[in-house]
Amino acid sequence: MIKVISTEKIQIKLWLDDIDEGALTQAKNLANLPFAFKWIAIMPDAHQGFGMPIGAVLATKDTIIPNAVGVDIGCGMCAVKTSLRGIEYELLKKILGSIRKSVPVGFKHHKEKMIWKGFNDAPDLPVIQQELHSAHYQLGTLGSGNHFIEIQKGTEGIIWIMVHSGSRNFGLKIAHDFHKKAVEMCCKWHSKIPDKDLSFLPADRIEAGMYLDAMNFAMQFARENRFRIIESVKKAFSAHIPEITFDKPVDIHHNYAAIEKHYGREVIVHRKGAISAREGQIGLIPGSQGTRSYIVKGKGNPQSFMSCSHGAGRKLGRKQAQRELDLKDQKQTLEKLGIIHALRNVRDLDEAPGAYKDISVVMKNQSDLVETIEELSPVAVIKG
Repeated sequence: MIKVISTEKIQIKLWLDDIDEGALTQAKNLANLPFAFKWIAIMPDAHQGFGMPIGAVLATKDTIIPNAVGVDIGCGMCAVKTSLRGIEYELLKKILGSIRKSVPVGFKHHKEKMIWKGFNDAPDLPVIQQELHSAHYQLGTLGSGNHFIEIQKGTEGIIWIMVHSGSRNFGLKIAHDFHKKAVEMCCKWHSKIPDKDLSFLPADRIEAGMYLDAMNFAMQFARENRFRIIESVKKAFSAHIPEITFDKPVDIHHNYAAIEKHYGREVIVHRKGAISAREGQIGLIPGSQGTRSYIVKGKGNPQSFMSCSHGAGRKLGRKQAQRELDLKDQKQTLEKLGIIHALRNVRDLDEAPGAYKDISVVMKNQSDLVETIEELSPVAVIKG
């Protein structure tokens, strides 16, 4: 931990010393919620979000806040170790071409309906049912923004596959629908909250149970979505390298809420841009497309509600990065490293390395939360 702020109703514990003003204001708002438990934990990758900073952990008593989970419910990382020791540049380019043909990115969907038995267990909620048809075509698609498929090189040149994606349209629709319900409820009760983006649902209300059911389904869909993408990438590798083998995938969410026990009490832990880091738990912390990613093992630090960062964290907003970063310089940085990158034009600068914090500093700041067990360097990137 770097420092503690004690000026609000409860403490704010920070694992960084360079928090932006907007995120700090949001952290203070969280610390003044009447149902916030113990303290607010701000991870070293934190930056401003909607209502709650991205890279924050909030434990609440008998209350759930949809915006404290966010719009991409269940978003997370999946990584697979391969049997390859290094890969030739031209072969890698062919594999990337095969991946692009099989994994739709951005707003593109599959042309054929995807089958998943999980659809049969979808909650009977309007916000879920109305999305089921399109979800059959979204399953196994990457999405846009900061989602990626990355080929990485680990210890002794071992090649890894890493995927970052979420629940596609499910998360967005669920977040908007239940945030609207929470706002209406808080207005009706004249609830005293510092920001309407922190509107809440009491845990004993039927709406809270409906949200949790919808959220858990979105998390299942998000995990299956990542697994489908990983399978497509594995097939692309196998088509060009028949003898390749793959280890079991490591998968972890970083946008969700869970009922957990901390300091002798059952609470609802909201992790928005943060991952669980229980003692011995394996986690994934990506950098930017020009910096290292990390396989980590949790230390179970109770001060962070057994959590850690979910990535490097933005230091420039998307529009700010497009205005301030130089495309030529950012491309040269990646090309000098030999990375097959995803920077094509100025619009892509929102995902350039310069838009993100220094991942080495982020990792140093949370050395009391996780132990690094593998460092992965980027070789090639496909962005959403």
